[in-house]
Amino acid sequence: MNTEDSENHNLIEVQTYAMSFLYQNGLPTQIAIPTTLGQIMTLEEADCGYGCQKYLVRLLTYLPGITISKVPYTPKLLYEVGKTAARMDKTLEQMEHPHLSLLHRENFKWSLSNVTLLEGYLHVLDGDPLQEVVKSVIHQYKTYVVPKRSGFRKCINHGDFNDLNILVEPCENDGYSISGILDFGDMNSGYYIHDLAIAIMYMMMEHPRPVEVGGPILAGWESVIPLNEMEKVCLFVLVLARFCQSLVHARYAVKLHPENKEYLMISSRKGVHIFRELWELGKEHVENVWFESAAQIGLK
Repeated sequence: MNTEDSENHNLIEVQTYAMSFLYQNGLPTQIAIPTTLGQIMTLEEADCGYGCQKYLVRLLTYLPGITISKVPYTPKLLYEVGKTAARMDKTLEQMEHPHLSLLHRENFKWSLSNVTLLEGYLHVLDGDPLQEVVKSVIHQYKTYVVPKRSGFRKCINHGDFNDLNILVEPCENDGYSISGILDFGDMNSGYYIHDLAIAIMYMMMEHPRPVEVGGPILAGWESVIPLNEMEKVCLFVLVLARFCQSLVHARYAVKLHPENKEYLMISSRKGVHIFRELWELGKEHVENVWFESAAQIGLK
């Protein structure tokens, strides 16, 4: 782990335990290999070019496959994405750990509970017409989603179920199946609907017709956790809110680390066009596409 994350030993311990817990419950996650003394991680001193510093070190099992971003997104594969995300959240709900309360990350900027924190970063969009759209989404989030949040069901979120954190392998019928779930660094206490919104948003990135992604993912999700009415009506705004988080935080990070621009803008660059398209199509149209498609898939 980097030096900053290495200071949060107990939080990393919870994340590492979560991976093991999911693995024991049949999900394809990495697990930490204990040291000869039986520890799942140790604090080591090393000089990585910045002088001698302390780093948490753990050895994780290898997962086969390639990232889902590199293969065609069939409805069947997208259905599996939704189903796997829901299974993961459902399983994490049963997890117990003495440091579980650390997942209540109050000011965690990537949590969909904290979309209003974006207001402190909006200056990075000064002069960009996108700024007004982002402001409008934040306003919708505050006036439409926040009052309904009491109707959302709570859970532990993976928090970053994206196209670079899902591994796939070829299966017998020329398609692909999920072979790995990576990166539990954004785990936080949230709501079921958050991980669904995050999955839909990121799966749109590599699809030739992004709006069509929502239906199959939603159908897969609802085969495990059917949405309630409050969650249904907020899904569209939460997907837009995740686009805002991705776009704004990427721009901000580039200001801090211009040398990493290529990596930091991976999701953001593609996302701008899809974000605009969703915004222009509007809530009613997009929801109709998603929910009608999900209903048809559910009947098959």
